[in-house]
Amino acid sequence: MKIALIGPTGFVGSAVLTEALSRGHAVVALSRTPAKLAPQTGLTVVQADATDPAQVATAVAGTDAVVNAYNPGWTHPAIHDEFLRGTRAIFEGVKRAGVKRLLTVGGAGSLYVAPGVQLVDTPTFPAEWKQGALAAREALNLIRQETALDWTFLSPPVFLQPGERSGAYRLGGDEVLMAGDQPAGISVADLAVAIVDEIEHPKHLQRRFTVAGA
Repeated sequence: MKIALIGPTGFVGSAVLTEALSRGHAVVALSRTPAKLAPQTGLTVVQADATDPAQVATAVAGTDAVVNAYNPGWTHPAIHDEFLRGTRAIFEGVKRAGVKRLLTVGGAGSLYVAPGVQLVDTPTFPAEWKQGALAAREALNLIRQETALDWTFLSPPVFLQPGERSGAYRLGGDEVLMAGDQPAGISVADLAVAIVDEIEHPKHLQRRFTVAGA
């Protein structure tokens, strides 16, 4: 497949890039600073600003699917507004390009920990992650209104960390996945496996899902 990847130098995006290329897919990586990406077989790097719908549309045109791992950075002073600005621009740009398939990586904050209670609204949710998590929840609300896209929204588990690729994971829906009495986690490499699996064999069209280590 020919996959457009937004956010290819980020924590999640770089893992998706490695996984997609390892499976023989052609990847078009959108980056403001292409020099950050080393040349690799199967990789085309396009200079593009993810917050500009026209640039997104031009860059993703002709691809089979778009993986959106955009994040302005957890330390960005205006992460909430910038995250949503990028989200809206990406949705609009993908539609303008005529690409139907879009997988967006969000956050765990919008997963439910009890009926009617999302993780981001719990009193112990870390303050330093809250604005980004609120923006990711709004991105989920926005994508649920999309009718022109074959969209999927993936929320990572509560704990997402570096680690080895096992190739195994378990699936969930809208609730936080647990490991015993603690929230579950996954390595970013295995999250990337789940993302590319979903692109290759869609099982969550017009739905949000989550994953955790097997």
